Amino acid sequence: MGTWLSELYRYRDLLWMWTLRDIKVRYKQSLLGAAWAIVQPLSLMLIFSVIFSYFVKVPTEGIPYPVFSYSAVLPWTFFAASISFAVPSLVQNMSLVTKIYFPREILPMSAVGASMVDFLIACGVFAIMLVLYDIPFRVTLVLAPVLLLIQVFFTLGIVLFSSALNVFYRDIRFVVPLLVQLWMYVSPVIYPVTTVPESLRGLYMLNPMAGLIEAYRAIALRGSWPQWEYLAISAAVAVVVFILGYAYFKRVEWQFADLI
Repeated sequence: MGTWLSELYRYRDLLWMWTLRDIKVRYKQSLLGAAWAIVQPLSLMLIFSVIFSYFVKVPTEGIPYPVFSYSAVLPWTFFAASISFAVPSLVQNMSLVTKIYFPREILPMSAVGASMVDFLIACGVFAIMLVLYDIPFRVTLVLAPVLLLIQVFFTLGIVLFSSALNVFYRDIRFVVPLLVQLWMYVSPVIYPVTTVPESLRGLYMLNPMAGLIEAYRAIALRGSWPQWEYLAISAAVAVVVFILGYAYFKRVEWQFADLI
């Protein structure tokens, strides 16, 4: 692992440039450009707010549903977009993979980096919503970078494994987005964790995104520190998934050029 990370560090300029390239290509010749980073989570929030505020009442602990849902849609959109763009990245750049040597993990990692930029842009809308709904900025928000770091590690583990597997089985690019859609419903995006039965909550919180989303809500909306045991589970699973995903990627990397 140390060898892989040190090699990646030597190619850090390439990772940075490829991330910028992904950002430019993603919105090139699009009508709204970078505004799509705001439109996507905002649209989900509006749909959820209409359905779960007027048709199906979801308990939100007194928090207005739009800001309640947006606080979860933000990290979830980052997670889903990262997977969507990163999984096919190796196959889409076959000419580079087969002709030039560089750490191949740069391709899926740059997709995650570009999605993180979208996430940070959309956070500006969240800040405006906090002001509009008269929710004060709490000191607990200092924990946000830590939560983001945990999420990045978990996301990288998922995309490294999935993008490598997609080289061998091309239908992975169809399977993974479906799994991500289903995954959202077993994560507290549209409902609070408190609606999960107490007897099942321990099992439920083994899902790292559940612990992270609940932590984001706690520090941003309730002004409280997250439940440390749940956050510790998310962090531990994120690190394990990252190590296993990276190890699998590097173990099969030498086959990419022949298969692509």
